[in-house]
Amino acid sequence: MMKMKLGKTVLLLLCLKVFCCAVIAVPQTCPANDVDKCGDSDGWEGEFFPGIPKIKYEGPFSKNPLSFKWYNAEEEILGKKMKDWFRFSVAFWHTFRGTGADPFGAQTKYWPWEDGTNSLNMAKRRMRANFEFISKLGVDFWCFHDRDIAPDGKTLEESNANLDEVVALAKELQTQAKKRVLWGTAQLFVHPRYMHGAATSPELEVYAYAAAQVKKAMEVQGENYVFWGGREGYQSLLNTDMERELNHLARFLEAAVAYKKKIGFKGTLLIEPKPQEPTKHQYDWDAATSANFLRKYGLIGEFKLNIECNHATLSGHSCHHELETARINGLLGNIDANTGDPQVGWDTDQFLVDIQEATLIMLSVIRNGGLAPGGFNFDAKLRRESTDVEDLFIAHIVGMDTLARGLRNAAKLIEDGSLAELVRKRYQTFDTEIGAQIAAGKADFELLEKKVKEWGEPKVASAKQELAEMIFQSAM
Repeated sequence: MMKMKLGKTVLLLLCLKVFCCAVIAVPQTCPANDVDKCGDSDGWEGEFFPGIPKIKYEGPFSKNPLSFKWYNAEEEILGKKMKDWFRFSVAFWHTFRGTGADPFGAQTKYWPWEDGTNSLNMAKRRMRANFEFISKLGVDFWCFHDRDIAPDGKTLEESNANLDEVVALAKELQTQAKKRVLWGTAQLFVHPRYMHGAATSPELEVYAYAAAQVKKAMEVQGENYVFWGGREGYQSLLNTDMERELNHLARFLEAAVAYKKKIGFKGTLLIEPKPQEPTKHQYDWDAATSANFLRKYGLIGEFKLNIECNHATLSGHSCHHELETARINGLLGNIDANTGDPQVGWDTDQFLVDIQEATLIMLSVIRNGGLAPGGFNFDAKLRRESTDVEDLFIAHIVGMDTLARGLRNAAKLIEDGSLAELVRKRYQTFDTEIGAQIAAGKADFELLEKKVKEWGEPKVASAKQELAEMIFQSAM
């Protein structure tokens, strides 16, 4: 009996030893289908997007939702590959930090790799997911805010150290995947210190903190750097010295230009206009306002504009208007590709699916000769009710396909030439000797008065707007 008990004890001990050895031998990583095992590790076993293949072009008749119908990266349109016309970029903040929460409801999205924390390890895991996503999507660029990719620390030094650690991983992953940062920026609107603004804050210490944060973000050195002044504006003029705030903003941007040159940053500095939200009035209201600001303060040669379509409509303009205003001022540098809902009066950041709007956008881009070193950044997010991982891919696919159809349509219009000829004819009376004098600034009022007496009452031709719309629709 004693021997049997002793044998059972030995057998039990052997089994425990084998079990312990097996546990030690298995790496404690995070299976893609079991987030509870992740803990604080940034490891991940297998793919973040299992079952999602690399997205390929299958043509307009494909029924596969995980394929491109119109975007064919290597196809040449008007002498340039599609991928070079667009230089598509994924926005890290919407894609990997968007939760679906809104002012009226809580989070609706729970991605399998998230562990519910904003730890440094979680930040690294998100970064790995980001690079798998853009690699499978076939996009060459990504964009970020500093505090979206790395957690804010208790001090500036701790925040900088967190950013350094995540950026080191990002650069390693970029090299492996052959991807690049289209642009980075500093998040100067979430933290309570920025409630009055950053560069326009009435608090000098906040102004200085914002400068230190931008300095660090610029050192990442992507292809471009964006300034979006979400809180650079006012809620009431009664307690605001607007002139002083505008002067401070200009000095801030001047300092950014100086630091760019000091560190040898070769990218373009971009300002992103927006009329309001979260402030009542934002100082870079639209493209024309921003251009005037840059001219007034002698910064016109140092910055270009990042035009966001949803911001355009919030300012009472079409996206096409804002793009053309930027283009003819030599300021079109980048496009945040999104749209708003005409029935909703705020910045909904939806993926662009309107083919007519995409065609107008691409007409401006073609006239601009492209956007490089800028590109198209999808500053767009899934709808609150879209909660499947594959929805992230589907949303970007439809956005890319919509713009690709826009490019194809714009190319048709240009190659056909009918629309351009209609516009040329509308202004043909200026293609004369007197017209040339006007263009050269050599036609004074006395000369023009003399001509009026010679010509008599002007003959005014039809604008042919309906014909222009017919020609445009024929390319759809």
